[in-house]
Amino acid sequence: MKSIVIAAILGGIILFAWGAIAHMATPLGTIGLQPVPNEEAVRSALKNNIPNEGLYYFPAPDPKKPNDMEAHAAKMRSGPTGLLVYQPVGTIDFGKQLTIELLSDIIAALIAAILASMMVGSYGKRVLAITFLAVFAWMLLTVSYWNWYHFTLGFALAELVTEIVGMFLAALVIAKFVRAPA
Repeated sequence: MKSIVIAAILGGIILFAWGAIAHMATPLGTIGLQPVPNEEAVRSALKNNIPNEGLYYFPAPDPKKPNDMEAHAAKMRSGPTGLLVYQPVGTIDFGKQLTIELLSDIIAALIAAILASMMVGSYGKRVLAITFLAVFAWMLLTVSYWNWYHFTLGFALAELVTEIVGMFLAALVIAKFVRAPA
């Protein structure tokens, strides 16, 4: 159990450090993202029309006819469509956000370490299997976001690279500390 905890902490720190490098020292953190044209006019329109924080999508079905899929499809085809993560007043708390990121990375590494403790195979096979967890997560989440919410392909592929490299680096340590079952 001690080796699993140590592997989780070290693996989480590696994931956290790689995430920082990927987002601050490489273009991976901004691929597929672009600034909003005419930003001040758009921000003003948002501020004047959306009072509450939330995750919004548009166009939405007509609330009076929520089951009229034909009308909603016509609105979708005519455009624009989108997904908006919105805060009427921005908040940045880097300390809290970095703490949450580190804890989530440690928990992810803990899951990988627990699975590694159940894996029979060579060090290399266990590193590969742990690395595949990143591909699994990417397929489950990011591909869906690309498919349904139209996240850009560049963004989705940059996420794949970021997740695979991070999990591979963490897997090198996790598989070393957590031995295969006898």
